[in-house]
Amino acid sequence: MDQKLQQLRNSTIKEISGIKSRVDLNRLYLKIFGSSGEFTLLLKSIPELPKEVRPKIGKLANQVKKELEQAILIKGRDLEKGRLTEKMDVTFPAVLPPLGHLHIVTKAIEEIVLIFEKIGFNNRHYREIEWDWYAFESLNMPKNHPARDDFETFYIDEPPSPSFGQMVLSPHTSSGQVREMEALKSRPPVRMINIAKCYRPNWDLTHTPMFHQFEGLVVDKGINITHLKGTLDYFAREFFGSERKTRLRPFHFQFTEPSFEVDINCGICLGKGKLENGENCRFCKSGWLELGGAGMVHPEVLKAGKINSQDYTGFAFGWGIERTYMMKSGTRLDDIRLLYGNDIRFLEQF
Repeated sequence: MDQKLQQLRNSTIKEISGIKSRVDLNRLYLKIFGSSGEFTLLLKSIPELPKEVRPKIGKLANQVKKELEQAILIKGRDLEKGRLTEKMDVTFPAVLPPLGHLHIVTKAIEEIVLIFEKIGFNNRHYREIEWDWYAFESLNMPKNHPARDDFETFYIDEPPSPSFGQMVLSPHTSSGQVREMEALKSRPPVRMINIAKCYRPNWDLTHTPMFHQFEGLVVDKGINITHLKGTLDYFAREFFGSERKTRLRPFHFQFTEPSFEVDINCGICLGKGKLENGENCRFCKSGWLELGGAGMVHPEVLKAGKINSQDYTGFAFGWGIERTYMMKSGTRLDDIRLLYGNDIRFLEQF
């Protein structure tokens, strides 16, 4: 593939130099970049390459495309300056300006939604500005819970609601659990994937004040921990690939019982804790990364959603999309802040 891209670049640049008319230049552009063009076909074959070489080939392909588009643009200007007298078909497709592409976070969201749609989850999007009751109270969090401290949550300077308390920037997508139960008029089954922006006052290698999270919620008769485990294993296999491993650790969350945290081996050092040069992996430090929390829905949360916990059970999980994508094999991101740094050199890689 490397050699094919180089050959295409050299032959096209040579062909550009010999063009004498704008019509021929437009035809050359379609020959290279059209829907069945030579470069387009090469680009479509990249996913068939081994994973370890895709980043290198993708970077080279972007470079070749920019060089050829620039050469065609310069040639077009030269032809215009010469004011050639050939007849021009004004209906012929013009040379289009370079187009942008989706942000890496948007791509991750689309991939996650598609994975869960395959097993019957409905995609939801609940509000970013939330009431304290939905964010904490309905999730069985007591008044003195650390997450309700203003060091952990952004509170909005507005008069509180007599029924729902203070207004906050939603700290997690878990606030959508009870809203989903209400939307379905407390009549299971519930099978939801809620994706939304969340806000917490943190800023370091693995945290940003604004981030995206996806929340899974299933409520029905006979739901147990094996259904949760099977769903998590399915997602890990589909999203991360067979070379990655997960582990479960018992934990405590107010809104699930029993609860656990899901860990995945680091996508940079693959669980070793050290890089190939012997240095410690600064992203994971130990070989494993926390993927997110999960567990069986607490009876008090079902009660808040007006669902009888004697008849119904459920499971829930919530993970950060940015952190999840950073743990994906081949991404090799060691600082989550790069995603929102607006560095064009970084963004053009994806």
